[in-house]
Amino acid sequence: MIAVAIGFTFTSNAQDGTQTDKGSWLIEANTGFGGGDTGVAHTANTGFGLVSIDDLTIWSIGAEGGYFIADNLAAKVGLGYSDFDGTSIFSYKLGAKYYIINTIPVQLDVTGASLQDATENPLWLGFQGGYAIFIGDMVSIEPGLRYNLSLNEDFTEEGMFEFRIGFALHF
Repeated sequence: MIAVAIGFTFTSNAQDGTQTDKGSWLIEANTGFGGGDTGVAHTANTGFGLVSIDDLTIWSIGAEGGYFIADNLAAKVGLGYSDFDGTSIFSYKLGAKYYIINTIPVQLDVTGASLQDATENPLWLGFQGGYAIFIGDMVSIEPGLRYNLSLNEDFTEEGMFEFRIGFALHF
């Protein structure tokens, strides 16, 4: 019975693609888990996050939006705000997201941030992949993995993996 329910769920998730058709819109909020020992990955964040290490707390809030310029291909932008132990951080993201067979999203983007009173700011090249679980016609949950490659060696040379859970509205 459980196998039938799981099979039905994945079959019903194989939508006809209307959510990712050319001319559709996407609004997305992500959570991220992972990063370096100091939480550096969270200094350029367009999602929701909370990291507390020893006495250091980093929180962030943001969202991303996209427009499907072709079937299954969305151009995306994102904005976010973070507080890194009292330091204000404004983040941005520009990229593209492609849905393979309407359910396997892969994303390539550039994410940067402006840190209050900083001499160097982070700049990341992000690679992300996952699986879109469509709940009805307008909502998807998208768990996935992300790798952030540092493009600013003066800020950090470290690359970072994150596990993400995204929540998206399609219209």
